[in-house]
Amino acid sequence: QFLMANKLDTAMWISRLFTVYCSALFVLPLLGLHEAASFYQRALLANALTSALRLHQRLPHFQLSRAFLAQALLEDSCHYLLYSLIFVNSYPVTMSIFPVLLFSLLHAATYTKKVLDARSSSSLPFLRNLLEKLNANQQNILKSIACNEIFLMPATVFMLFGQGSLLQPFIYYRFLTLRYSSRRNPYCRALFTELRIVVEHLIMKPSCPVFVRRLCLSSISFISRLAPTVA
Repeated sequence: QFLMANKLDTAMWISRLFTVYCSALFVLPLLGLHEAASFYQRALLANALTSALRLHQRLPHFQLSRAFLAQALLEDSCHYLLYSLIFVNSYPVTMSIFPVLLFSLLHAATYTKKVLDARSSSSLPFLRNLLEKLNANQQNILKSIACNEIFLMPATVFMLFGQGSLLQPFIYYRFLTLRYSSRRNPYCRALFTELRIVVEHLIMKPSCPVFVRRLCLSSISFISRLAPTVA
């Protein structure tokens, strides 16, 4: 009854569980490397479906207008819909699957707990314990996702020398600016600040070569100019 009363949430729960399943079989290719590539695509497609459903939940009335698009781009679900479309047809990159896997795992765990509570307050204590441990580490997991999002930017550039697309770094840069400006998830912005503080602390040590210090300061200045303004 609980699942039927919340059909859209239940559909997202199922798609997130499927995303976790496919992501795990890509990261751990138990069925072979050829099958792992197909699980990579399935995971991203399932994540795109989840993101589209979540976006529809947040903005139910679609309008073909600039104002609606601007509002949609403020939603995290729109960011990860774009993310899935960026990587779904690219050469499989293990780094790109971890944000999808971890977000799906966190959201699926939250809804699984609701399902267990609807069934019985004491049902499946072992599973409840696992879900509580996952929830306790939520902040660390979100920081790991933000770190992954940031370091995927140079990875897309390096991929140009192999299997990458010329447009991919530019589109991914747009995704990263959206994550930096996110209203709901400040971890990407916070991690950029933390990384800057750490790098500046290291390069100001007397043992740091002058050319390395200058290179790092120039890089920090360049990245700071690329950062969008946040209201």
